[in-house]
Amino acid sequence: MEASEPLTIVRLGHPVLREVAEPLPEDRFGSVWLVEFAERLIRTMFEGQGVGLAAPQVAESVRLFAYWLPGADGEPEVEPTVLVNPTVRPIGEEVESDWEGCLSIPGLRGVVPRARRVKVKARTVTGEPVSLTANGFHARVIQHEYDHLDGVVYLDRMEDMGSLVFEEEWERYVLPRLQGNGETS
Repeated sequence: MEASEPLTIVRLGHPVLREVAEPLPEDRFGSVWLVEFAERLIRTMFEGQGVGLAAPQVAESVRLFAYWLPGADGEPEVEPTVLVNPTVRPIGEEVESDWEGCLSIPGLRGVVPRARRVKVKARTVTGEPVSLTANGFHARVIQHEYDHLDGVVYLDRMEDMGSLVFEEEWERYVLPRLQGNGETS
């Protein structure tokens, strides 16, 4: 199998999505397996048109995820990043509710409350320490992917299931309303 070949994304109902993933063992940092897995995870995320993808979503129960952010609304692009064995903690008490979707729950979106700011500590695939503060959408993506490492999906975080919609209807009815109000989606 070619190293850059995409992985298969599992959907809600697959048991790995409800498991707490295991930390990556020390001897795996910098390994050929981890470097190739990270590359394939990023490729799979892009092919799925997502902004994040966690290892459990491709049936690997290890604590790592990939994400990237397109530059938008004056925010700079965040290059594809893989965080291994991350810890995430909220900064302050400010919470924002916004729309989320998930590659493991295709075709649906819902409104999810998340911390506005988070502090992240993790390691790179080679084992280098990473420490960052994320705000807004960046923080949302990190929290969404981090949840996957604990067997949590965005549906579990929704406060009102009445906001759950199919993506086609979201694009047809909700998105135009949000854009008309100047809100972000």
